[in-house]
Parts: sequence; structure tokens; C-alpha cells
Amino acid sequence: MVKKLLQKIVRYFALRYGKFPGLYRKLCDPTSSEYAEYMRRYGNLHSVGENCTILPTTVFTDPAYVRIGNNVHFSSCTLIGHDGAIAMLNHAYGVKLDAVGKIDIRDNVFIGYSAIVLPNVVIGPNAIVAAGAVVTKDVAEGDIVAGVPAKPIGRVEELVKKLQAQTQTLPWADLINQREGSFDAEIETQLVQLRVSHFYNNH
Repeated sequence: MVKKLLQKIVRYFALRYGKFPGLYRKLCDPTSSEYAEYMRRYGNLHSVGENCTILPTTVFTDPAYVRIGNNVHFSSCTLIGHDGAIAMLNHAYGVKLDAVGKIDIRDNVFIGYSAIVLPNVVIGPNAIVAAGAVVTKDVAEGDIVAGVPAKPIGRVEELVKKLQAQTQTLPWADLINQREGSFDAEIETQLVQLRVSHFYNNH
């Protein structure tokens, strides 16, 4: 009971005033939608569009240089707005260098787990960055990119068609068709049971 009260207090001060960011992430375990709203208000990002989700484990090293469009979803990934070697180079070579850049994420983009996005990159619209990809240059509209460095491996429109066909063959397709959005707490338990049964009892 004390923990719930503390969570309530920390969440209130975090969302209302931007206080206790570390404690808010650790103690309150915010949903990706809630955390996106927190980042919109207090994350110092250039701008954040509508219907975005950001996992609290997502790292923005230079949020002021990051612009996020509508319907953008971040897994646990890292966006880096500067070249960290500059301090070493300045000292070692007696120079005064600067190497920072924007990260401009257009509408309808997903960035996967452990992906890294480097400075001076525009992504999308309608693009997917695969898990573990290192994005060093622009991602064209409609592309799926993967690898190190990230390169196009497919098109989002083709993926949608493929997944539509696959989904309709699933034993739980009716539940998916009834679902509101991509997650529905009321049917999630039933979905998990059907999936586990299908994955392990039938094979």
C-alpha cells in the first residue's frame, strides 16, 4: 500500500511538474504511451507528434535535435545527436571541431529494439528500422532497413500484405479482428493461451 501511494505521488509530480525523472521511470514503470507524453512535456525534444509511444529505456543523447512525427513508436533504442570522439580529437590534435546533427523522424515510423540512430538522419515517413540496426544515413519513405550499417531489406507495403495474409490463417484471427488497437487487455490473456497452445501443443 505504501508503494502504491509513493508511485501515485511520484507519477503526479513527474507528469505535472517534470520532477523526479529517474524515480518516475524506475518506480512507476510507465507505459510507453504515458512515457511519450512525459517526454513531450519534459524531455526537451524539438517536437513530438500525436499517437507516439516511447519505452522508458529509449535513450536520447541530444533530445533538442530530435523531431518526432505522428504515430512513431520506439522500442529500447538509442538516438545519438553528436559525435563523441570530438572531445578526444580536440585535445589530441589541438583543434576546435564540432559534429552534431538532427534526427528527423517523420510520420508512421517504428524503431526496433537495440537500434542505434546516428546524427544527420531523416527516417520515413512510413518506415521501419529493424532491431539492432545502426542507421547512418537517411531511410527512404516506405523502406524497411536492417543491419550494420542499416540498408534496405524490404518495403513496408509488402510487409503489411504479407502479415495480413498470415494473420488470417492464425487460429486466433477472430480475436485479432475484434481487438481495439494493437493491444486489448480484456482479450490478451486468452490470446496468450491460444498462442502458447498453438506453438507448443500442436508441434
